[in-house]
Amino acid sequence: MTSPLHLLLARTLTLDPAQPDAGAVLVGGGRVLAVGSAEELRALAPRAERHDHRDLLLTPGLADAHIHLVGYGFSLSEVGLHGARSVSEVLARVAQRAMNTPHGTWIRGGGFLLSELGLNDSPTAAMLDEVSPHHPVLLYSRDLHSAWANSLALRLAGISATTPDPEGGKIVRPLGMLLENATDLVANAIPAPSEAQYLAAARAGATDLAARGYVSAHTMAFEAPEAPRALQTLASRGELPLRVWASLPHDRLPLARELGIGLNPGGLFQWGGVKFFADGALGSRTAWLHAPGFADGSGTGIPLDSPELIRELGAQAIALGLTPVTHAIGDRANTEVLDAYDSLRGAAEARGIRLRIEHAQHLRPADIARFAGFTVSVQPMHLQGDGAMIRHLLPHLERETYAFRALRDAGAVLAFGSDAPVTPPDYRANFAAAISRVDDEGGRIAPHEALTELDVLHAHTRGPALAAGWDDEGIIRPGARAAFTLWDRLGGNARALVF
Repeated sequence: MTSPLHLLLARTLTLDPAQPDAGAVLVGGGRVLAVGSAEELRALAPRAERHDHRDLLLTPGLADAHIHLVGYGFSLSEVGLHGARSVSEVLARVAQRAMNTPHGTWIRGGGFLLSELGLNDSPTAAMLDEVSPHHPVLLYSRDLHSAWANSLALRLAGISATTPDPEGGKIVRPLGMLLENATDLVANAIPAPSEAQYLAAARAGATDLAARGYVSAHTMAFEAPEAPRALQTLASRGELPLRVWASLPHDRLPLARELGIGLNPGGLFQWGGVKFFADGALGSRTAWLHAPGFADGSGTGIPLDSPELIRELGAQAIALGLTPVTHAIGDRANTEVLDAYDSLRGAAEARGIRLRIEHAQHLRPADIARFAGFTVSVQPMHLQGDGAMIRHLLPHLERETYAFRALRDAGAVLAFGSDAPVTPPDYRANFAAAISRVDDEGGRIAPHEALTELDVLHAHTRGPALAAGWDDEGIIRPGARAAFTLWDRLGGNARALVF
């Protein structure tokens, strides 16, 4: 039985240099069969089912190049703290959840920024105790690199005033805030979700993303093994509405060897990357910086995975056909990762692998040219919330912060994402931030790094496809995946269209 043919009539941006614009696209069997004018394709396939979208714009399908997909699914039912402007506002939201939650049940949430809470010091467990003495509470900061816990949560995790800091983390005193790996001490005390709960969260995250107009996603590590397993289950059942490229943490690399991960890509779920963390984040003061460090005197951040580890395990990942994917936010972290990648570049190129750096937010001018040939996976929307912190904490790095245009001009491939649940996966915010460079306070951060609408479209479609090694996505040409986004206008309202 032959698959039906579909003729899409729409103003079309193909992102194919050989034919940038078209009036119609013919698809069948999940693939683009032809691209051209409406007249040409009507003549080619007169019996094809017609979909008249001539009042809309058709482009390659949107991709979110950096998301924690199952974690985002869980976050949809947790206490949302985005936009909280004071401790009292956070406490009010927690109190509301506590009123409707049985005693002893964990309350989780996230999305706050310390810089927006009006505090001179870190918040304490005692503050949360006022509204949640009978519920263990763990609230993640927006960047997920720190967390705020109440006394009951700390007690259940075995943390006291004398507990030593774990490697790669810090327990802030007086007790309450946990930085980097210290957050795991409390997170590990939370009862593990059931398989059914993981499956529900995976479905919720993927369904939400598809409803926003996305056709694919790169889900990063920093989740339990059950998270990608749930996505694989959905894919095997034919229930995954997105194409997913997944990274596993570097400490699970032996598992990749045992299972042959990376050797047989295909289907809607694919293992593709191995994740490293070179440092923390700006808002948590854990980004790894060259001297002089943070302008408020709070230090030079926290280095996490060493360059030696990235070199050693990165080489093993490449040998398996997997992409090294490294989180680096501070300028020192980026320098160190680039140094490590210099020794991996030849092996990666021989395997057709494009080395990746996630975030690359704050850079030294001398390092920008070194990104040539790499994927730079960035989240422009973070500029909106970071603007005030950049001016206060990193004024000496402001000119090279979120350096999208310079990185692109240096030969890097830009791949845009959200880092959800850090921020909601709203492509509109990425369009606005990358084009205007305006932050939440109305200031402009490094305006010379602004991009055009077409630049942003490429970075949200073709860029992620190239990063994943998917030559058949992010472009509309014969043989490409029939996965599109329909817009009322570029950067406006959108919906996915997948065949």
